[in-house]
Amino acid sequence: MSQKDVLILAIESSCDETAASVVKNGTIVMSNIISSQIDLHKEYGGVVPEIASRKHIEKINQVVLESLEEAGLELSQMDAIAVTYGPGLVGALLVGVSYAKAIAYASKKPLIGVHHIEGHICANYISEIQGAQSVHIDSTPKPPFACLVVSGGHTHLVHVKDYASYEILGKTRDDAAGEAFDKVARAIGLGYPGGPKIDALSKIGDENAIKFPKAKVNGSKYDFSFSGLKSSVLNYINSCEMKNETFQKEDLAASFQKAVVDVLVEHAMEASKAYGFKELVIAGGVASNSSLRKAFSKACEQEGMAFYCPPPILCTDNAAMIGAAAFHEYQNHNFADWNLNAVPSLKLGER
Repeated sequence: MSQKDVLILAIESSCDETAASVVKNGTIVMSNIISSQIDLHKEYGGVVPEIASRKHIEKINQVVLESLEEAGLELSQMDAIAVTYGPGLVGALLVGVSYAKAIAYASKKPLIGVHHIEGHICANYISEIQGAQSVHIDSTPKPPFACLVVSGGHTHLVHVKDYASYEILGKTRDDAAGEAFDKVARAIGLGYPGGPKIDALSKIGDENAIKFPKAKVNGSKYDFSFSGLKSSVLNYINSCEMKNETFQKEDLAASFQKAVVDVLVEHAMEASKAYGFKELVIAGGVASNSSLRKAFSKACEQEGMAFYCPPPILCTDNAAMIGAAAFHEYQNHNFADWNLNAVPSLKLGER
């Protein structure tokens, strides 16, 4: 291994995945271990913070050890320890932050605090995943570019000015896109998590069967609002029930999904044209949605823009993306001290 290689052990525990990864030079994933809690939270229809925190405590040591073992490396060989410290569920974040601080202190390694959304953006810099999940990506974006981060907790349209330098152009004023997917899925009996289930059901539905509104936010053309769309779907369901009418779940799912995708694509493309971006990137859990990926690919092709999206394994919460983001912080010597704490409402660009 070259002396110039930078090895970072990264930890992610912001919500309901306990994850650890060893990342080399910010682009090569040597291990990517994820312990998901989806089955635990299914019966509640969403993530229960107290359960998530307890499960992180149970799993974090095992996940970190597995990550080092899969990479074939020792803790002593790491150049730094990175961890998500916000935003997210405060109890869940505290588990990862406390563990990372402990092993960084014990091993005398630098500690790097990483913003969760920055991690999602930096998942697009990863060019190779080694091991059982082997993936090779031919090309990755280079700043400046536009990035749409869409997940269960976040919907941000970001100008990525440089590595570790960001400007938020627009964001949701209420529900995140992924949150709207979950709520609509619950309303039509699909269960949790809703995003993948609506995506699958939509494939057999008619996306033009029902016309749902596409909200515009007054005074900020790049901001999003999904609460009105969600309410419109719920009102449609209630109206059908009161009239004793039936509706096709697959048509409703497809029509709802189209309304979300159309708004996301329209705003991102408008911003890209206004700012002269030549590259557009999507990230976050909803970025694995097949309809969204196809719509962006088509729109970017029509405008002569390059389009990038991570493989699905790097769209949902994972530690590889945290290691990728930490590499640029490492190069800039942006290390945290032992007072690093969980910041559940941390804004992108804050420290």
